[in-house]
Amino acid sequence: MRKIIIAGNWKMHKTQAESLEFLQIFKSKLENANEAMEIVLCSAFTSLGVMSKSLHGSRIKLGAQNIHWEDKGAYTGEISGDMLTEIGVSYTIVGHSERRQYFGETDETVNLRLKAAQSHGIRPILCVGETKAQRDASQTEQIVINQLQKALVDVDLNNLVIAYEPIWAIGTGDTCQATEANRVIGLIRSQLDNKNVSIQYGGSVKANNIDEIMAQPEIDGALVGGASLDAATFARIVNYQ
Repeated sequence: MRKIIIAGNWKMHKTQAESLEFLQIFKSKLENANEAMEIVLCSAFTSLGVMSKSLHGSRIKLGAQNIHWEDKGAYTGEISGDMLTEIGVSYTIVGHSERRQYFGETDETVNLRLKAAQSHGIRPILCVGETKAQRDASQTEQIVINQLQKALVDVDLNNLVIAYEPIWAIGTGDTCQATEANRVIGLIRSQLDNKNVSIQYGGSVKANNIDEIMAQPEIDGALVGGASLDAATFARIVNYQ
């Protein structure tokens, strides 16, 4: 059974105080949200502790934005699975295009991070997607399939979420057409032995396009960037029609 999962990726935004202010507003606006849906907030590492306390007993799950593949060691600036589980993190984003573009993430390190997350009982959200140049060169299918094949070696498909995030649509306002997102997500599903993996769409998801996105039969949720920073806007996305 495929679960609907809507996750907010706050990226490098929000202090602890701002995170708590968001939660106070956001939690009051979830009365119309589908009870079977999973709601996830992926905050900056500095906010995870206070978020965990505030979310205790709430239906909202706490997510991180990355995880290292080792449990401890000389990895300045990284964070381990033990550190995340200790404060109640249950999801983590892995392989976001910004990590690949700015911080040298590769399909191989993505694979290591996926397996590390799962070994700690954390459900990873694997991001895949193509650039504008790759799409213009009709390489979308080849790029996405290649990313999946390399990332998913020895990964448990029973504890995984995938997010199709066309890089050309992230933060650009240029949303992939819902029907095209549905087509690519269907392609992703066709590559998986487990057809019940939840597959999200991400890339300029907004309050004014979420209903059309969620009406697509292959799409099981959304990974939301900028539009998740405002409590009322993200609540409208979570309360999609």
